[in-house]
Amino acid sequence: MTATHDLVLLHGALGASTQFDALARALEPHFRVHLLDFEGHGSAPPRGRPFRIPFFSENVLELLDSRRIERALLFGYSMGGYVALHLALEHPGRVARVATLGTKLYWDPQTATLEAARLDPSAIRAKVPKFAEALAARHEQAGGWERVLADTADLLRDLGDHPLLSDMELRRITRPVHIVVGDRDATVGLPESAAASRSLIDGMLTVLADTPHPLERVDLTRLVPLLVDFFLQATPERQAGPHTMR
Repeated sequence: MTATHDLVLLHGALGASTQFDALARALEPHFRVHLLDFEGHGSAPPRGRPFRIPFFSENVLELLDSRRIERALLFGYSMGGYVALHLALEHPGRVARVATLGTKLYWDPQTATLEAARLDPSAIRAKVPKFAEALAARHEQAGGWERVLADTADLLRDLGDHPLLSDMELRRITRPVHIVVGDRDATVGLPESAAASRSLIDGMLTVLADTPHPLERVDLTRLVPLLVDFFLQATPERQAGPHTMR
């Protein structure tokens, strides 16, 4: 059977589309899968402007326009989920459904300051040198990993001062949204994910057991069927309330 639904995978902060290689292969029997690097990440050069969610949303719209996709399914990991929801809010006609994984939705200055402080290149190089090496290889074409860290820290501080997805904004999103979070995610708390799912007009929540935040440690044999079910086979009964996958 030929896939007829367009699905765009959106990477997280410090990430790149190459992190989705395994997930994309698993989803390709069901969807026409599209990947992109947000500007200043991976293979996409910076554009001389700061990292901002609206600019990343613009990157997605440019991809849709270039491939003549009128409306797409969106899956966003971490920051990518924030971008997907922002798109659903601001451009609902281009979005069919949204699924997020490990996306932190509530930001304030204190939280942003704490998260930005973790993006110190010297500390990362000293404490987790393999991660530093991976970031260097991932962002070599985008101007270097240290620049990506600095620009991401600036993005987080801006989100802390000017959050784009308050409860009021979430209530304005009309597209079906599936929020997925791991029960061992140290970055995104279950209470905030549950609260966001309740704020949405058509929201549902899945908690993945024994699952931390890093995408590489998510069990794709559980994530892939969940996404296929939501994007292609979701029923009103399934959308009515929270669901926990064990």
